[in-house]
Amino acid sequence: MAAKSKCLTRDKAGIQEFIDGFDLPTEELFYSFEKMANILYKLHFDDQAPYDTQYETDPILSRCSFSTVMVCPIHPCLLEPNSKTEDDLLWRRLGSSSNAEYTRRIGVLWSGDHLFDGTVETLEMLRSKGKQTVFVTNNSTKSRADYKKKLESMGIPASVDEIFPSSYSAAIYISRILHLPPSQNTVFVLGESGIETELDSESISHIGGTDPAYGRPITPEDYSSIASGSALDPSVGIVLVGLDHHINYLKLSHALAYLKRGAVFLATNLDVTLPSAGSLFPGAGSISAPLIAMMGGEKPTSCGKPSQSMMDAIEGKFRFERKKACMVGDRLDTDIKFGIEGGLGGTLCVLSGVTRSESEWEGKEVVPTAWVRELGDLRG
Repeated sequence: MAAKSKCLTRDKAGIQEFIDGFDLPTEELFYSFEKMANILYKLHFDDQAPYDTQYETDPILSRCSFSTVMVCPIHPCLLEPNSKTEDDLLWRRLGSSSNAEYTRRIGVLWSGDHLFDGTVETLEMLRSKGKQTVFVTNNSTKSRADYKKKLESMGIPASVDEIFPSSYSAAIYISRILHLPPSQNTVFVLGESGIETELDSESISHIGGTDPAYGRPITPEDYSSIASGSALDPSVGIVLVGLDHHINYLKLSHALAYLKRGAVFLATNLDVTLPSAGSLFPGAGSISAPLIAMMGGEKPTSCGKPSQSMMDAIEGKFRFERKKACMVGDRLDTDIKFGIEGGLGGTLCVLSGVTRSESEWEGKEVVPTAWVRELGDLRG
């Protein structure tokens, strides 16, 4: 029998039941909005054994309970009506009844410097009911501290501990899972300062990245020194690839040389594109793509959604029971799939972004527990 999804839009009783089903301190509500992929190991945050993740999932929405919210606030963009995007988008209404004013603006919590109508009120409502808020993003170009400043500049209170970017996930993976010997624990970075800051937070040495020494054209001498190994740092045992706005041939040449010498291949995420200014631009996956090709198709271990290792990482940090959790998002193939495969107690699809109609999951394996037209519908 095909799974069914319940509409909560204009269903005040259903919304109340959804939000307040169980008011236990360990209950969690997840909003996640961007791609994560293919880490094969659990991430955990102390010396305790990893949690058992094989929780029973109850498909009945009224028996689910939620009290932590994970929201991906980044990658605001402008899109034409009905356009698709790789980003995960919450809602697009700007508080005006005029379609001309709001059909072009789509984002998660904001678009550019415009905070969407109802964003703060919805988050405040959830928090007032004891729901913890966690902001999750695949974007590695900024650190947790950077995102905290952005959120607060938009009037959204947040602490560093509530923010979980893929750059932080990668740093945790390197420091607490890989356990490489110190002689091989330096990271060669293809990426921006967000990665470097999070590596620093875990006391992980790194080179490359934003270092100006790598921001130049390659020379004949570089070819010789890279080939002989004299230009390479013998302590590099990891190549970590994220979105790099200043990628060049010299950086790729160093990264390839390290990989050919046996360095661990990691990526913050494998998203090939990202949306901006009404169009799609190369994403982090476009930076790792040439290395994948040069390494004969070997893919990096990714720290991005929908990999369940990110779920394990968040579970390890926030100590929640998966059967008491719900995943909320607008993408079936990332958000909803992430929640279902993670064994969460429920999933909520918001039809204001990539997924626009309940017909999109009819007859499919990935079906949300419930859906609303816009996130603001949760206010009743």
